[in-house]
Amino acid sequence: MTAPSRGLADVVAASTAISDIDGQAGRLSYRGYDIHDLGGQVSFEETVHLLQRGNLPTKAELDGLAAELAAARTIPRLAAEGLPDVAANAAPMEALRTLLSLTGHDDPDKDDNGPDANARKAVRLVGVMPTLVASYEAARSGRKVPDADPNLGVAGNFLLQITGSPPRPEAVAAFDECLVLHADHTMNASTFAARVCAATLSDMHSAVVAAVATLKGPLHGGANEAVMRTLESIGSVDEVPGAVREILGSGQKIMGFGHRVYRTEDPRATHLRKLSRSMGELAGDTKWYEMSLAMEQAVMAEKGLYPNVDFFAASVYRSLGIPTDLFTPVFAVSRMAGWTAHVMEQHADNRLIRPDSDYVGERDRRVVPLAERG
Repeated sequence: MTAPSRGLADVVAASTAISDIDGQAGRLSYRGYDIHDLGGQVSFEETVHLLQRGNLPTKAELDGLAAELAAARTIPRLAAEGLPDVAANAAPMEALRTLLSLTGHDDPDKDDNGPDANARKAVRLVGVMPTLVASYEAARSGRKVPDADPNLGVAGNFLLQITGSPPRPEAVAAFDECLVLHADHTMNASTFAARVCAATLSDMHSAVVAAVATLKGPLHGGANEAVMRTLESIGSVDEVPGAVREILGSGQKIMGFGHRVYRTEDPRATHLRKLSRSMGELAGDTKWYEMSLAMEQAVMAEKGLYPNVDFFAASVYRSLGIPTDLFTPVFAVSRMAGWTAHVMEQHADNRLIRPDSDYVGERDRRVVPLAERG
């Protein structure tokens, strides 16, 4: 009997036309477009259209999608009513999981898994996610969320609402590129969770709540926050090499390095390294970029590991003024584009996902009556 694959490594769980990875070559593509062609050239809105609808939009299609996303920014009634209590009592990813679930109750298409209904829900979910995160931050900080600027897209309005100040164009462009880079990544843990849920013919909101719950784990989405906490604990560039040796020497891992799929540099890290530097310069403080670069070099020297998408994202988000404990919710803001595309793909050609398991427990046991068990 063939030994089972631990963690389903190298097991093909679905056929997809949404994204693809070549781990040996370090390549990622969305619907046939290399991430190096998309990053910095295509907007997040264009990427949403590509992932959800299969093609890069025309100008008219993009304008239509932008209008749909803008209309979806308003938080539905039940989630809006629950927001103050949730913000006062729940950590960010717990809050996002709860608020996202509440939005489903008010969706007019909640009981319809048909293609048209799913397409409408997919856009509404991408549209409301930035507002949920920004409104949570405002509620827990005791301030009002600024009104959205109709001249800004998803990236610009998120920065406006999270920081309370109009963002600089360079910051908007950088964050927009971050959203593109994080939008999808084949059969990662949260996407798999969403597809497993969707495969039962559950609804899209349930599937993406399952994805958010999965993303919460530190071995998936939580890594970017852990990177920042590590950098903060080290404190300065000069301390990085010694700290890396000490951490690794004690048997601990440094988050943000290595990947289950890539055997060379994560192509998204290539872009984020440059953004880390440029956003540090824009903010007038390159400390986090310099520390990240020093840590990258130290980990490579000690372990031969490349940085993954989470590593340089941490310093980019810090320079953009995003609170550290919101790094993972920001990941979800972007990945909603991919999750919803996968749910639609699963519903369109569905088969229940039901893997087998390898039983390793005891066998042939016999029940002893309760009175005789001592």
